[in-house]
Amino acid sequence: MLYQRGHNRRYQVADDEAILFQALQIYQRRFSRGEALTSPDKAKDCIQIKLTPFEHEVFMAVFLDNQHKVIACEELFRGTIDGASVYPREVVKTALRHNAAALIFAHNHPSGISEPSQADRTITEKLKTALALIDIRVLDHFVVGETVYSFAEHGLL
Repeated sequence: MLYQRGHNRRYQVADDEAILFQALQIYQRRFSRGEALTSPDKAKDCIQIKLTPFEHEVFMAVFLDNQHKVIACEELFRGTIDGASVYPREVVKTALRHNAAALIFAHNHPSGISEPSQADRTITEKLKTALALIDIRVLDHFVVGETVYSFAEHGLL
């Protein structure tokens, strides 16, 4: 019986790896350079696939051209289980390097709670203000927990 449990566990790990591989393929297809993000749901799905597996906070950005086609998707900052430091100067530098016209931000909450904290709201406003000075629009900021919270859908942008 012990051998059987170990045997089944091996198949479960293989199945989990296959599912993860397929999810990453979907993510890469949807966030490939030149892909147009035609709806918030498309962006939300891809971001959720990318950020859900992490056990620490990760802050990322999707850099878009003026047609909302993907230029790049980058992890910008990593943190701990309950926070990540985000530096507007570094975000602006990266946006300029990509020649982005618009951005979508996203980060995860390993706790599973999608509701943005006051710190999340504050950094989003700082980033929006800094990027507006150089004519780059912030389209949304997603917080990924058990569900995905959209700043834009809640009127916070």
